[in-house]
Amino acid sequence: MAITRLVACLLLCTGFGHIPSSLGVILRTTDKIVWANEFEPIELTCLIESISTNNPRIEWKKIKNGDLEHRAQLREPANIVIFNTSRSDTAEYRCEVAAIDDQRDFDEILISLAVRVKPVVPRCSVPEAVTVGTSTELRCLENEGFPAPQYRWFHNSEELPQDPKISPKLVNSSYSINPDTGSLKFRWVRKEDAGEYYCQAKNDAGHAQCPSQTMEVYDVDILGIFLKVCGVVTVLLSFGAFLCHCLKHGCLSKKGLNENNFNWPAQNDAVEYADADEGHFRHKSSFII
Repeated sequence: MAITRLVACLLLCTGFGHIPSSLGVILRTTDKIVWANEFEPIELTCLIESISTNNPRIEWKKIKNGDLEHRAQLREPANIVIFNTSRSDTAEYRCEVAAIDDQRDFDEILISLAVRVKPVVPRCSVPEAVTVGTSTELRCLENEGFPAPQYRWFHNSEELPQDPKISPKLVNSSYSINPDTGSLKFRWVRKEDAGEYYCQAKNDAGHAQCPSQTMEVYDVDILGIFLKVCGVVTVLLSFGAFLCHCLKHGCLSKKGLNENNFNWPAQNDAVEYADADEGHFRHKSSFII
């Protein structure tokens, strides 16, 4: 595990005020888990409850790669202040105190720091136009904020509650909101759902929202659908009538290739041979082709 020492090990040898003497050094902290907002300062506490050594060795270490040079400073008795925190400062930090004059001459304490990051402007997707009675989905996504933001949707500048049943104006609405994914789904759209929509991403560090977008809702075009269906039926009937006409009148029939178009000669047209005793034959007729 990589260990980064803060500001040249942040070694500080200094005198302290009155600290109860004991057989060993003992440390404690006010918070083992610390949250800070990005770009703001934060102080990690390392309190020495007892010690006998006058000039103990105090050292802070970051249990992760990273640079805190010129951004961190020790504060008595053993605390550390980080100025202008960034998301890369999210890590575990260890405070170590070595007291050579104590029987228990070493103690350490581990502190976790988590830096909150404000969300950036989310990416929103809103359909431009939908038809009454159909389903649709609006999407919202942001991937910079830490912790992961929760999402809220607004319709005509009014926030949509997660459960539409709690609002008298929305009791008949079919939408559902997932605050973790930023999805706004309508099972069936109403005319009242038309309007301006925008999404807001929010966490403990702040919030951001996308520009509003308009969604229009149209009635179902019954006449248009009827005319289209009639047109398709007419085309099919016309084609069927044409096909029946062709089959009835033989438009599509063809002469087979096996039909014999040759006229074979009759038996009387064959060659007649002379009597054997004549010693020769006489040609009486030819084949007719």
